[in-house]
Amino acid sequence: MNNNHLIIMAGGIGSRFWPMSTPEMPKQFIDILGIGKTMIQLTVERFSGVVPIENIWVVTSKKYKDIVSEQIKGISEENILLEPCMRNTAPCIAYVSWKIRKKFKNANLIFSPADHLVMDVDKFQSIINVGLDFISNSDKILTLGMEPTRPETGYGYIKENTNIKIEESYSNIKKVEAFKEKPSLELAKEYIIEGGYFWNAGIFLWNVNTVIKSIEKFLPDIADIFNRVEPSMFSPEEQNTIDKEFPSCQNISIDYAIMEKSSDVYVLPSSFGWSDLGTWGSLYNQLEKDKNTNAVVSNCKVKLVDCENCMVHTPENMSVVIQGIKDSIIAEKDGRLLICKRDDEQLIKEWSVSVK
Repeated sequence: MNNNHLIIMAGGIGSRFWPMSTPEMPKQFIDILGIGKTMIQLTVERFSGVVPIENIWVVTSKKYKDIVSEQIKGISEENILLEPCMRNTAPCIAYVSWKIRKKFKNANLIFSPADHLVMDVDKFQSIINVGLDFISNSDKILTLGMEPTRPETGYGYIKENTNIKIEESYSNIKKVEAFKEKPSLELAKEYIIEGGYFWNAGIFLWNVNTVIKSIEKFLPDIADIFNRVEPSMFSPEEQNTIDKEFPSCQNISIDYAIMEKSSDVYVLPSSFGWSDLGTWGSLYNQLEKDKNTNAVVSNCKVKLVDCENCMVHTPENMSVVIQGIKDSIIAEKDGRLLICKRDDEQLIKEWSVSVK
């Protein structure tokens, strides 16, 4: 029996990807790349052969239940965990871990966001299998660290500890010295020059018992909540109990709550064409460009005249002509139109709220 379980965290609303992403249909459920598959479908696909469909779990908002069922064929209804409100990644991870342990006492867990892009799937699967072997039947926590290709300010960083050696069979795995917040450009440049720093991809591997022990140690209040919830799991009362208890969970990330405090965290440096598609800029970086470094995602005719360094995303059945635009994002979806400077993309979240 396959003891590996994939947990896809799919509760965000992707507000920085407006107008494609909305609270009703966030980016993880959208075909952002224009290839006929949504981000969550691509996430499931890249784990095929590593985790069977019956061992795939999705933690998401209650309002996305039907979308998940529709987009992930074959997933069990009891494997779709519905949060009544947003409480960050630590309560999300606690909920699914307590539930999995009730049926699978020694499961190995992979936690992955639903909206990441991986270009080299074969290499990704090879790295995941190494990681699963490393954390099986141990108290170790493993995170994947993306080898940086530029001084990026949009990601947190992981610093390796070069003074602690790991057993020879896992020579690529390093002990974590520290987690670093998103840096300034100057500090990011220093990280690249110094070396030993990796982008924090938010992909974690650990045994279910390690997860729960860590939560009991560092988040005892959250542990108490899910100890109360556990008797109702896999029963008709589970959702009612979660609706009652989950809102009292502390709003805290797993990085801040456990990763930064535990002494048993390791990093596996990785390079498989990874991107956190959190912004239009991150999508632009992954796409092919024309001779004027414009990137276009569209199934319709788009003509660019005297345009440079633009990101264009338009739906089907549109004819689009754009002239004289530089360094900008142009995106349209269901009557919502965005035209803004690429350098100002962090303001999209604020702007989108003001036009609702």
